[in-house]
Amino acid sequence: MRWLTRFFFLLLLLILLGAVALSIYAWRSQPQTDGDLSLPGLRGAVQVQRDGSDVAHILATDPRDAWMAMGYVHAQERGWQLEFNRRLMRGQLSEVFGRSTLETDLLMRTLGIRQAAQAQLAGMSEEGRAALKAYSDGVNAFFAGRQQALSPEFQILRIDPREEAAAGRYWEPEDSAGWALMMALDLGGNWGNELARLSALQVLDTPSLWQLFPPYPGEAPAASADLAELYRVMRVFPAADGKQSRAIESSPAADALAQGVIEWTRSLGEVEGKGSNNWVVSGARSASGKPLLANDPHLGLSAPAIWYFARLQAPDVPGLKGMDVIGATLPGTPFVVLGRTPDVAWGFTNTGPDVQDLYLEQLDPSDPTRYRLPAPAGQEAWARFDERVETIRVKGEPDVVHTVRSSRHGPVLSDAPGRARDLIDTGRFALSLRWTALEADNRNVDATLASNRARSVDDLLEAYRHFHAPMQNAVMADRSGRILFKAVGKVPLRSPDNRIRGVAPSPGWDARYDWAGYLPYEDTPQDDGAKGWIATANQRIHAADYPHFLTQDWAAPYRQERIEALLAQTEKHDAASFRAMHGDLHSEATLRLLPHLSKTASSHPLAAAALASLKDFNGGMSADAAAPLVYSVWIDEFTRGVVGQRLGVERFEKLYGKRLFRNAVEGILERDDHDWCGPQGCAAASTAALDRALDRISAQQGRDVSRWRWGTAHPAISVHRPFSNVGALAPMFEVRKETGGDPFTVNVGQYHLDKADAPFANRHAASLRAIYDLAEPENSLFIYQTGQSGNALSSRYRDMSDAWAAVEYRPLQMAPAQWRSRLELKP
Repeated sequence: MRWLTRFFFLLLLLILLGAVALSIYAWRSQPQTDGDLSLPGLRGAVQVQRDGSDVAHILATDPRDAWMAMGYVHAQERGWQLEFNRRLMRGQLSEVFGRSTLETDLLMRTLGIRQAAQAQLAGMSEEGRAALKAYSDGVNAFFAGRQQALSPEFQILRIDPREEAAAGRYWEPEDSAGWALMMALDLGGNWGNELARLSALQVLDTPSLWQLFPPYPGEAPAASADLAELYRVMRVFPAADGKQSRAIESSPAADALAQGVIEWTRSLGEVEGKGSNNWVVSGARSASGKPLLANDPHLGLSAPAIWYFARLQAPDVPGLKGMDVIGATLPGTPFVVLGRTPDVAWGFTNTGPDVQDLYLEQLDPSDPTRYRLPAPAGQEAWARFDERVETIRVKGEPDVVHTVRSSRHGPVLSDAPGRARDLIDTGRFALSLRWTALEADNRNVDATLASNRARSVDDLLEAYRHFHAPMQNAVMADRSGRILFKAVGKVPLRSPDNRIRGVAPSPGWDARYDWAGYLPYEDTPQDDGAKGWIATANQRIHAADYPHFLTQDWAAPYRQERIEALLAQTEKHDAASFRAMHGDLHSEATLRLLPHLSKTASSHPLAAAALASLKDFNGGMSADAAAPLVYSVWIDEFTRGVVGQRLGVERFEKLYGKRLFRNAVEGILERDDHDWCGPQGCAAASTAALDRALDRISAQQGRDVSRWRWGTAHPAISVHRPFSNVGALAPMFEVRKETGGDPFTVNVGQYHLDKADAPFANRHAASLRAIYDLAEPENSLFIYQTGQSGNALSSRYRDMSDAWAAVEYRPLQMAPAQWRSRLELKP
């Protein structure tokens, strides 16, 4: 008994000591927010004050000090986010995660994100380079200073960046330029649609392709070429018995750790679901007599969030303009991307133009290091690929040496593992990419810097003249009462005889498929808001008679039409009416297909109760109702059964998930298309889909239909990279909240049906919500779905999540009534 007592005493003591050690570590890993800190390199003292909304106000006497302090604060609060993003864009994840992330590293090295960033840095304005250099110095100073313990991710994965930071090499200016490119890669890509069409054409003819990928309502397909015939004659596809590239193999445990990265990589180039809302009303339609502007950019939900809210203030100094701006910053860059100055506010949605074209480069049969060039009829010309060698370090294994090839169009994607390689006969062709964001004249940094100094809509309009990628629908309003929409960014011009127009891979040796310059800034769509409001939600942003081709892949206009209807319903808008719009859960897309579900006959034991739940369903995708769940699972099963059987299961699974084929399904059901639904027609396919749906739902939520809830299946999940995929750690690092909505509601809830564990979870939603009041800018509001801190041990890691889920806000003020903390950074 005596030894047993001692054992339990020692065990209790060890537990207490462990708890004390953990508490001390948790305390040491929090940023210092009060008192004084030394930041060598500053020209003067900088005040970093956090207000009651937890917004960090950086008040400096020199703009370079403000940018440097922003880098320091980002590193304090979001150190792991910077570390992960840096490795991602540099193609260095495999140093930590091993072979499981090698596919991602190979793609990043192939795209040449870092090389493009270096070229763009060289062509940047002196002010832009100064801003990025100051920011980098701030990030490096934090990690080199060692005053704060590194957050848990560094400890668990045994990463220590401090020596590299002390040498000034941890974060470099090209990393900030590169992170702007990564945002363009995530938002402005459409090569995935080209590959999806290429894949579908292995089993579909061209008319069926346009049923599967319908053009925008009222438009004809953008490509006039018979694509199926073109690829057949060219012998693009690999032989049926040809060897396919194998996925990079690694251990199951490593794959689980990096699963989110793998999925992100394989979804690059997909634009469906990557949308946003913004709208603005003039003083004629507001209660205050001045404009009101709202924005909610829809991005993949992450923990920590993609945004960090801050204010940057500094006066003009000799040779350098100052700024006073507040809003959403991107950790990794020193600017406010979305927000306001004292006199003007702005918000973005993704335009989604076709700015990426894939080219089939025909290989010389006698020398595959050469590819075919345009030449006069009857002649051939060839050129060698440009090459560079990349060495990738892989944890626990020998280095991987990768040769990156580039054609006259750009990097050869088919040299990296993935869809680009698998879909073509690589003995005959390579597949290269031309993308606006990789061009050396990309001046996004200069444009964003200029926007932070704007005092009017005219200033913003001029600032965004130099914006490059991804193209954005910018809505703006200033205190004079002016409102404006402008599509800002670069769009390639295509020749009139281009019969493919970038919607599918083009023959790289045919000059008519080359770009013919860029659309002049003056000719991109613009709206002065003559009707009293402007709204964009990724729909087609120009009239049917607009003379230039931007894309075929607009989002269906459901959200934009709903916003317009809500704007029209209220004569004089205020913050309360805008909040109601942000929270709107009406899905017009649901109403379009609901009659087909309501009329579906079924002998399933739960069918009567399930169909009864739809009796009063008006398209409101409420979290606490059964009808949205029944509808959503039914349409998923219908799509799997109808589109899946036509494409083949394996091909369908590679295309489906983040892509819903909803426009295709609408046409199939409304035509009662037997070619797709089968000889018994779409009613039979609908019945089979409903039966499967009821089995799925009852297996998850029981057999009592009255207890079924959409919110249970549709939680918003802000994923953490990499620990959302580690079962024991996921609850600590990711953030979950039940939500309503669907991909077509204003309060959007985009789900990814390829996620077997939670196919209807809300993974792509309002990454922030903001309302800007130009009558009294201090009445402006914001919220996002996690918290300002990126440290999971902090009480500020998820403290906005409840308010975000309830569509509530925090004040966004330049002169708050009180300060939560005051820190002075001293030279």
